[in-house]
Amino acid sequence: MSRHQDKFEVIVIGMGGMGTATTYHLARRGIDVLGLEQYDIPHSKGSSHGSTRVIRKAYHEDASYVSLLHRAYELWEQLETERDERLLYKTGSVSAGPPTSELVTGATEACEEHSLPYDKLSAGELSERVPGFELPDGFEAVYQPDGGFVDAQNSVVAHVERAHAHGAEIHGREAVEGWQSTTDGVRVTTEKGSYSADRLVISAGAWTGELVETDDFSLSPERQALAWIQPEKPDLFSIDSFPAFGVSDGENLHYGTPVYGVPGVKIGRHHHFEQDVDPDEMDREPTDRDERVLRDFADSYLRDGAGPTMGLKTCIYTNSPDENFVIDRLPNHSNVVVAGGFSGHGYKFASVVGEIAADLAADGTTSHDIDLFSLDRF
Repeated sequence: MSRHQDKFEVIVIGMGGMGTATTYHLARRGIDVLGLEQYDIPHSKGSSHGSTRVIRKAYHEDASYVSLLHRAYELWEQLETERDERLLYKTGSVSAGPPTSELVTGATEACEEHSLPYDKLSAGELSERVPGFELPDGFEAVYQPDGGFVDAQNSVVAHVERAHAHGAEIHGREAVEGWQSTTDGVRVTTEKGSYSADRLVISAGAWTGELVETDDFSLSPERQALAWIQPEKPDLFSIDSFPAFGVSDGENLHYGTPVYGVPGVKIGRHHHFEQDVDPDEMDREPTDRDERVLRDFADSYLRDGAGPTMGLKTCIYTNSPDENFVIDRLPNHSNVVVAGGFSGHGYKFASVVGEIAADLAADGTTSHDIDLFSLDRF
């Protein structure tokens, strides 16, 4: 292997959605940055592969995320312009369930607090507007027109391509074995050599916990499964007629996106079977049980949407203890930034997380409000 240097201003470990965005933002500022990834770029063993990720401003998890989403949208659109490629699709978003469910009440509160346009619809009214849905009587839906999805894998590629254009060096298939502080920064050891830098960003998805040794918090990788199910009436589920969605039955939350990139409507169940896993040992092959629970949702809630299964895939959530993100400098290593624990709802934020992590690595602080993501909450 040839390389032209082994000393950088910043090293970023992990070239998934967050790491590639961070590398791009650092390189765009003229910072000499190295990105390292143990697998291919992109790859299918983590959390950033596949065709779509839901993006929505009606955010039930915590309304404080919404201000970050405004910036995330701006940055996705900036990347689209630089790349001359569409990455963000505004199909609208639907948050539906029993009127008292956290999904519906939280989405309503977020829209009200941040003056977002929205419509509150009964099950029947939603079916009139979006004929592909068939919700039970008594359900309510929050329709927010700014929602939609991000083209996930192409966004990783776009961040890499633009990072390269701004001078970044990025290595795939080079696993990190460890890192240590030095008198003037950090040294990162890989299976192929070692590199020094002034500062380090660790954004390695399900492997982040292995690289951040601390008693303050822990990250829990969790197996997730997804299905793509071909509609019997495809026109009802195209990007022009069907929104990104989250539907709660009061017990489980299912989510998905319209047909895009590959055949079928994408359907997942949040926290699927709640299976904590070792990311190096997990069973990545989808099962009949995975398929059955996702098809049950389509049978129950999507009118003319439950045709043949087109595809099944697995991925990984990396959960923090409270399911809020972890974005902070390490207490005993102020030149090391960790960005992890995105808990199954992070990808939509990748563009702005990259900006925040770059801020922390370059300047030690950020203008974004990230109190919710600080390590000291643990």
